[in-house]
Amino acid sequence: MNIQSFDLAIIGGGMVGLALACALADSDLNVAIIEGRTPNLTPNDQHDIRVSALSQASKNLLTRLDVWSSIAAGRCQPYQAMDVWDSDSFGKISFDAAELRSDSLGTIVENSAIQAALWQRAQQISNITIFDPYHCKSIAFGDKEAWLTLQSTDPDNQEQPSLTAKLVVGADGANSWLRNKADIPLTSWDYGHHALVATIETDLNHEQTARQVFLPEGPLAFLPLAGNHGEKNLSSIVWSLSPELAQELSQCDEIEFNRRLTTAFDNRLGYCQLKSARGVFPLKMRYARSFAKQRIALIGDAAHTIHPLAGLGVNLGFLDAAALAQTVLANHQQGKDLGELANLRSYERWRKADAMQMIATMEGLKRLFAGNNPVKKLARDIGLVAVDNIGPIKQVFIRHAMGLTDNLPQLSQPIIAD
Repeated sequence: MNIQSFDLAIIGGGMVGLALACALADSDLNVAIIEGRTPNLTPNDQHDIRVSALSQASKNLLTRLDVWSSIAAGRCQPYQAMDVWDSDSFGKISFDAAELRSDSLGTIVENSAIQAALWQRAQQISNITIFDPYHCKSIAFGDKEAWLTLQSTDPDNQEQPSLTAKLVVGADGANSWLRNKADIPLTSWDYGHHALVATIETDLNHEQTARQVFLPEGPLAFLPLAGNHGEKNLSSIVWSLSPELAQELSQCDEIEFNRRLTTAFDNRLGYCQLKSARGVFPLKMRYARSFAKQRIALIGDAAHTIHPLAGLGVNLGFLDAAALAQTVLANHQQGKDLGELANLRSYERWRKADAMQMIATMEGLKRLFAGNNPVKKLARDIGLVAVDNIGPIKQVFIRHAMGLTDNLPQLSQPIIAD
């Protein structure tokens, strides 16, 4: 039996797993990517209903991975401002990139476009081998390596390749196969909401502004999209609702949905019209108790998931990928065992702290804006207005929204023009 040997085996060829692989392009490490579904690389006129609000730190990473120019050539929408307000009250706050002398706060991009650009880049890199469409059938651990057996997701392909790796990385999503096989405990709680996502056309121009309103039933975000012909009236919505209401709104006729969405958004962009299918998925917080074990590291949703208040979750995953790449390369240069737990501890401490801070922030915001208690509503409205009018505090909020925080991995740090 022919067994292929790798330094890293990355389970999951989504955005985060591919980013990690591409971050190792200039090294002499042999990297395997195992992905069960080959992505569609053909541009589609129909928008992907799953989008991400990429921070400046994520853009820095994707630029250094030589994929940003490809992404920017397609549908992507920078946004210069963000408006947040509390429904039926005076609480509001606005952020503007100009306050930090920046071109934008971030960029809204369809997830499929990000994955396609990274996949095409990975195919060009000589030290990356892609196994697709394959999933992992079994894993076993030796003293110096892990052993993986793969199985094709194509029923006509009976081949079961075997490979070894010094380090196996779980980038296989919220229901991670690797995390479960490694018996890594998970802290989780149900947010009690489902997210309804869709592409919407509005009467009024979105003016390159992300908008979010906190309603009694949950937050509703409008993220500006780039249209196929440059139109500025398309947005992606993320509407956090009770499971029952989400199900109702996903199945009602389009006219009724349009009417209720327009009303919920207080007619801010005029009449809202559905332009895509409606997707609904449950919202859960997940936090792996360990981001690393002997021969194993977790990144992205395999390590943590947060409330999608404004499509920011992938930024955490990209920081994981950049941090793990930096850790692996440093260990390799020092001749250390890439999969030894002691050599992965620095990555784990680094990323667990950042993930927990983001989870706590999202949970705090969700609880602060939940419900219609008059005292709590008054307190949060006063707080929003205060932050909006205190420059130094507001700039801290803006920098966090842009991902320009302390202790960024090298690949995510600002790019200094020559």
